[in-house]
Amino acid sequence: MDKHFKYKYDDLFNPLIKALKKLGGSGSISEIEEEVAQMLKLSEDEINEIHRESTTKIAYRLAWARNYLKRYGILDNSSRGIWALTEKGQKTEEVDKEKVKRTVVKIDKEERNKKPKKEVDEPQVEITTEEIEEFGWQDKLIKILREIKPDQFERLCQRLLRELGFINVEVTGRTNDGGIDGKGIFKIGSVLSFHVVFQAKRYQGSVSSSTIRDFRGAMSGRADKGLILTTGSFTREAKKEAVRDGAIPIDLIDGNEFSERLKMLNLGVDVEMVEEVKIKSDWFKNI
Repeated sequence: MDKHFKYKYDDLFNPLIKALKKLGGSGSISEIEEEVAQMLKLSEDEINEIHRESTTKIAYRLAWARNYLKRYGILDNSSRGIWALTEKGQKTEEVDKEKVKRTVVKIDKEERNKKPKKEVDEPQVEITTEEIEEFGWQDKLIKILREIKPDQFERLCQRLLRELGFINVEVTGRTNDGGIDGKGIFKIGSVLSFHVVFQAKRYQGSVSSSTIRDFRGAMSGRADKGLILTTGSFTREAKKEAVRDGAIPIDLIDGNEFSERLKMLNLGVDVEMVEEVKIKSDWFKNI
């Protein structure tokens, strides 16, 4: 019988803190997720259960937990997506989840009250677990990617790899080629070069470990590295299979990371920055 992921975002506050302490005070999102999964003794079904689009429930609710603990002053994150315990976090063994929620809601209200009111007040929305900006725009983008034609998606992957620094990128488009959709060369400096084959899966749901094994079999002897790009997600077993000891490593890019790369390279995604002018009155007093 399948087991469902039953933990709410606030149930994950303390496992998240403990996971970061075990990781040495900092970690990537994937490292934190794996550590929490082991700590809670989650089954494969619980870990792989999808919330929506290419986001699993554990990833979505951990994102909320990180969001709350950051606002509470326990966590901080870098522009490279690494999360770390703050000085306060390093001194904290566990938190009272109700106190965290009350504090964050209070901070949120105070921040809203500081903002200038518009002529017509917009309805205020309290912090809830139903929405989080971290995945909102990715979901919209992934839906669009799933609606374009297969050859368009392959060309998009080709463009993405070129923008990331690959050269001689070709979309092979061959049938019965073991899932290999294209190839390219990645150069490090002007000395080292790696021949890479890739598979582009315009996919809804999770890519399994058997797909990784089949792809590795097809690429054997033909490339130094493999890469699978998907609009879906990868199961926990697929991620383990991709980096299995003694086997050719395969890099994985899921739907959320695919979206982030497109955003980073401004490929079909524009980021509009809203200018906020702050006047520092104390500066003028000390002139």
